[in-house]
Amino acid sequence: MSFRIDPAVGLGPLLIAFAVLVAVRAARGRPGWTGRHAATRLTAAGYAAAVASITILPIVATYGLYANQTPWHQMINPIPLLVVDLSFVPNVIMFLPLGFLLPLLSRRARSAGRVTLLCALASAGIETTQCLSYILFNNGRSVDVNDLIANTLGGLLGYLALRGALRLPLFADPLGTLALPGSALDHERTTVTPTPVRA
Repeated sequence: MSFRIDPAVGLGPLLIAFAVLVAVRAARGRPGWTGRHAATRLTAAGYAAAVASITILPIVATYGLYANQTPWHQMINPIPLLVVDLSFVPNVIMFLPLGFLLPLLSRRARSAGRVTLLCALASAGIETTQCLSYILFNNGRSVDVNDLIANTLGGLLGYLALRGALRLPLFADPLGTLALPGSALDHERTTVTPTPVRA
């Protein structure tokens, strides 16, 4: 017995529903849901769906004679950096956008330390979901602490890239307009004390 849940089936309806929600709130002129703010929300949703389609979906469940017989605890690598394969670099790259986006989305992403922690928690959530998916569906997903390290590093690098971009006038103003109301970047921009002008 087996079944498969593809990304288009698992994520497509959610993305469509969110796009409709954004469109409705934008049409009503809700603050934080119009113009560039709507683009920020849709970009974040698209990114989250892309990550989920890589790390969690498709779910291929197999039971009975052809089920994976390897005990779930043998699918976990808890030792960091003992064996690092080629997936380390793609895992770093995958979380670069998250570190970049978080200060535009959340008021909690106010510093490099907070962004690093949030990225680590997001990665831990993915690894936990992969472990549960293996236990429940025998789908062959493995859990690797190196993925957690790579994802967290990628998030930090994404945040540092954002900070670098904000130092350039060419990018600072456009990025500021993309920040959602109440986000860390929006708070930073609205609380900057202007430099006094000497007579």
